Amino acid sequence: MRKLFGTDGIRGVAGEYPLDKKTVHAVGRALGDHLPAGPRRVVIGQDTRESSGWMADTLAAGLRAAKVETASAGVVPTPTIAYLTHTHSFSAGVVISASHNPWRDNGIKVFGPDGYKLPDEVELEIEAEIFALLKEDAAQSEDSHAEPSLPGTSSLRDDYLNWLARTIAGAERLHIVVDCANGAASTVAPEIFKRSGAHAEFTHRTPDGRNINENCGALHPEIVAREVLARTADLGICFDGDADRALFADSNGHVVNGDAVMLLLSRDLKQRNELTNDTVVATTMSNMGLEAALRESGIKMLRAPVGDKYVLEEMRKTGAVLGGEQSGHIILSREATTGDGLLTAIRVLGIVGASGRSLAELASGMKVFPQTIKNVRVKEKRPLDQLPQVMTAIEQAERQLKGNGRVNVRYSGTESLARVMVEAETEEIVQRLAGQIAAALESAIGLGVPSAH
Repeated sequence: MRKLFGTDGIRGVAGEYPLDKKTVHAVGRALGDHLPAGPRRVVIGQDTRESSGWMADTLAAGLRAAKVETASAGVVPTPTIAYLTHTHSFSAGVVISASHNPWRDNGIKVFGPDGYKLPDEVELEIEAEIFALLKEDAAQSEDSHAEPSLPGTSSLRDDYLNWLARTIAGAERLHIVVDCANGAASTVAPEIFKRSGAHAEFTHRTPDGRNINENCGALHPEIVAREVLARTADLGICFDGDADRALFADSNGHVVNGDAVMLLLSRDLKQRNELTNDTVVATTMSNMGLEAALRESGIKMLRAPVGDKYVLEEMRKTGAVLGGEQSGHIILSREATTGDGLLTAIRVLGIVGASGRSLAELASGMKVFPQTIKNVRVKEKRPLDQLPQVMTAIEQAERQLKGNGRVNVRYSGTESLARVMVEAETEEIVQRLAGQIAAALESAIGLGVPSAH
C-alpha cells in the first residue's frame, strides 16, 4: 500500500509533511540511492509556486548527499523534464509541481531515464527508503548545503523549445488566445506560438507565486472561452499549472475538452494511416458519447483507470499511439513519453491550419451524454466495498440506469477527495443519482458538503 506516492507523484501542502524540508531532502537521498551505477545525473524543473524554489533546492541537496550530480532547467513545463531526461541521458528527472492544485500545495514527480514516470513498484522501493531515512533522523544532514536552482540552465529549456516549436502551415490565418494559467507555460508558450506563425494573444502569464491556476487556465476553461468571444478570435488554448494538459475553446465560445480533442486527433491520425490498430485509450471518466463517435469512425476505444500514467501503461501494452483524459491530458506516444499540453496545442493548430476548417467543425459529431462529477472531501480513503451504504447507493443507481448510463466512484490520486461521476440520458437523472451517492459518501467518511465539478 503506497503512503507517499499517488497517481502523479507526491502531493501535499508545501512545508507540511510529506513536503517539509526534512522529508523532501530524504526524497532526494532515497532517489539518488536508487539510481543505477555509473555517472549519476538528475535534471530538475519546477513550476511558479512560491514554494517550488526551496523545494527544488532541498531535493537537489538530498541528491548531492547521495553523490548525484544535479542540473536545473529552471521554471519549465513538466513535459520539458520528461523530454530532457531521455534526450540528454540523465539518470532521472524531477519536477516540483502540484499541477492543477492550489498554490499552497506542491508536489514531486519523478521520471526515469527513459522519460517515463516511475512504475509503482519502484515508487514503493523509494518510499521504503524515505521512511528509513526519516527514522534514523539523518535525512537533513546536508540540508545546509542547498544551493539555489534558479534561474536554471537556459540551454536546457531552449532544447525543449527548439524541439517543439515549428512553423505551422495556415497558422498565419489564425487569431488565437492563450491562457498560461500563471504557471510554467508562461516561460515557453510565447516563443512557441510566435514561431508557429499564428497571431497569438496571451493572458495569465504574470505569475507571482500565488496566482497559479487562480480563476484561469485549464481549471477554468470558460475564462479563455469568454476571451475568444471578446477578441473575436478563432480559438483559445488554456493550460494547467505545469502545462502537461490543455483544453480549448472554439470561435463560438464553447469549451472543447479532452474527449473532443481525442476525437479530432484520432480522426486525423486514422486519415493519415497513423492510428495503430485503429485504437485510442481513454479513461473511465471519458463520456460515452466519445466511444460512440469513435465507433462511427471505425475506431476502438479502450478504457484505463484515471491517471495519465495508467493511460500510458495501456497504450504501451496495446500499441496505441493516442490516449488521454477528459481533463486534457493527451499522450501522443510517437512524439512524447508523457502528456504535453503544448505539443497537443501545436498538433491541434496544425490540423486546423491545414484543413482550413474551424475547431468547432473538426471536433463535431459527438453526442455528449449529460455528465456530472461531484467531489466529496473525505477524512480517509477507505475501500468502497467497506462502506455498505455507499455500495448500496451505487447499486441502486446502476439498476435505475438499466445500462443507459454509467456510474464511476473513485478517490482522487492527488487530493483528499472522493469523486462521483454519473452519466445518463437526462440532466435530472444525472444530478439526482450523483447527489444520492455523494450524500452516502458524505455520511460515511465526509468532511464537508459535496460540490459539483
